[in-house]
Amino acid sequence: MTTSTSRIPGFYQLSPRERLRIVADMSGLDAAGEAHLADTGNLPAGTADSMIENVIGTLNIPIGVATNLIIDGEEPLVPMATEESSVVAAVCNAARQCRDSGGFYTDTSSPIMIAQVQLIGVANPEFARLRLLDARDEIKRICDATDPVLLEHGGGFRDLEVRVLDGMVIVHLLVDVRDAMGANAVNSMAEAVAPSLAEWSGGESRLRILSNLADRRLARVRATWHIDHIGGASVRDGILAAYRFADLDPYRAATHNKGVMNGVSAVVLATGNDTRAVEAGAHAYAARTGRYRSLTHWEKDRDGNLTGTLEMPMPVGLVGGATRAHPTARRCLDILGVKSADRLARIIVSVGLAQNFAALKALATTGIQKGHMALHAKNIALMAGAEGEEIARVAEALVRGGSVRVDLAQEALVQLRKKKK
Repeated sequence: MTTSTSRIPGFYQLSPRERLRIVADMSGLDAAGEAHLADTGNLPAGTADSMIENVIGTLNIPIGVATNLIIDGEEPLVPMATEESSVVAAVCNAARQCRDSGGFYTDTSSPIMIAQVQLIGVANPEFARLRLLDARDEIKRICDATDPVLLEHGGGFRDLEVRVLDGMVIVHLLVDVRDAMGANAVNSMAEAVAPSLAEWSGGESRLRILSNLADRRLARVRATWHIDHIGGASVRDGILAAYRFADLDPYRAATHNKGVMNGVSAVVLATGNDTRAVEAGAHAYAARTGRYRSLTHWEKDRDGNLTGTLEMPMPVGLVGGATRAHPTARRCLDILGVKSADRLARIIVSVGLAQNFAALKALATTGIQKGHMALHAKNIALMAGAEGEEIARVAEALVRGGSVRVDLAQEALVQLRKKKK
């Protein structure tokens, strides 16, 4: 680093190209590095600059397409944006193995998001709680007036909850956000109604913001894998034992649920939705019993087949944010062909269950590394400097050797290039 200070007055007012030039000068970035960052690919620099602050470039993530899925009788092609090897392949394989049983069957609740208003300094919080519940109609009027467009689309304020937590009064506004993710709508309502809530309760309003524990906006999926198509009873029982381990032990559950989110987050990202919101809600939901547990549930039916279910919050939308601003996200939505946030949520949760099945089956049979590292070998080949057709050939050599390491990839590349000469 050649810079001595990160204080750059007026940096935010510059263009992305001007910012990049300054960063390159201050950090010692060479011309090749600067040119690389200046190429923003299929996201125009001006669009990127309107999405976040202090833009100097973009980071491209591979988009793969998951095939073989049947979801409620339909067969969508599902774009997935991820850098992790084996994720897309795992979904394809898991979906193929349950096609004969009809694939994935889904359900959703209403698209209800929660806005929280924190009231402090309330002298008689239990009395205030009932006073606020009495004001439900007035609260609805104030909230709905903040977003007439949402009302036109059939959404708006639906209900009110008031909780007392250690002397604080916490108001929940339950809002139907329709096809939006809903953060802006519910935050605006919380801001608008907070002064009245403070007046009626005799307290002072502080935090006014949505909750990412969107447990009123759930997506659910179920699927059956016939025992003959997954390798028999021993594989089924291995999956059930792996699930039981995850449901009892938070150390295992964290990785188990990360596997679910490998699929979920890849579709959320590809469609321009908020991965952090979905992930936060998922993990909070997994801990709703007071202990962090598996998001999925696995059982065997009366015929001995393996059945899996997944229920989780799914606050995704089709309007607003990057879903419309990002041109690649729009194209991914075009590929999916979804017309509602509800349908998108159903597809995402199905991918999550498929991903979890694939991970559990691998763990119960060959181990996670065999398939994962075989696909990861291409990444290692790239790290070793392989180019073009060299990538596949070096990867094949690593897999044949049974060890996927950068040093071995470098040796294989040297040998390959010697043969070419």
